Amino acid sequence: MEHIELGSIKVEVEKKDIKNIHLSVYPPDGAVRIAAPNRMDMDTIRVFALNKLKWIKKQQETFKNQERETPREYLTKESHYFLGKRYLLQVIEHDQSPKVILKHETIELYIKPNTSLEKRKEVIDEWYRSELKSMLPKLISKWEIVIGVQSNEFSIKKMRTKWGTCNTEAKRIWLNLELAKKPLKCIEFIIVHELVHLLERSHSEIFVSYMNEFMPKWRLYREELNNLPFRHVDWKY
Repeated sequence: MEHIELGSIKVEVEKKDIKNIHLSVYPPDGAVRIAAPNRMDMDTIRVFALNKLKWIKKQQETFKNQERETPREYLTKESHYFLGKRYLLQVIEHDQSPKVILKHETIELYIKPNTSLEKRKEVIDEWYRSELKSMLPKLISKWEIVIGVQSNEFSIKKMRTKWGTCNTEAKRIWLNLELAKKPLKCIEFIIVHELVHLLERSHSEIFVSYMNEFMPKWRLYREELNNLPFRHVDWKY
């Protein structure tokens, strides 16, 4: 991994076996990364970055001003989200194995007395993972038919800088666990985005044309997703 500096802005540069150069600015603090073709020299990459400096600063300012979730303490009456809806957490102590039950307005967390905050978080996260894992096969299959592709595998993991990724060679899709908290259309947008990479690896004009064809309102869903509060986390790169 190489770096270039644009004043106070540090840009990570990774050279890959790709045709076009790609610039990304990642939440929560606006980390800047460029993926460039192996043949491209650093001076050319620097000029490209300088020409995009105004856009980079605009993206960083957006992330800076974006709402953050307060730290979760996993206590009764605390707000938690599932599929874009706000629920109140209800902590119920019992002497059996921990479990989570979704009700109309509440998420019931059953735990043993004196359960630590870390364990409470672990139980909730595993519930999110289970719920997301159960709904994804149907959603992925739905969009595979629409797009005309076939993935081999999907996995869920915590990701700090992306909502999803696609290994085009293995046809494997990775989705961020945090998506379980987001509206269904936002989840489907990420699924479509990653599946389209099986048709076009880069974010080229061809990729955009596919997105426009298969999900005409994708920009609206992307904007909604990007405007939702970030999870509170000590982000490290």
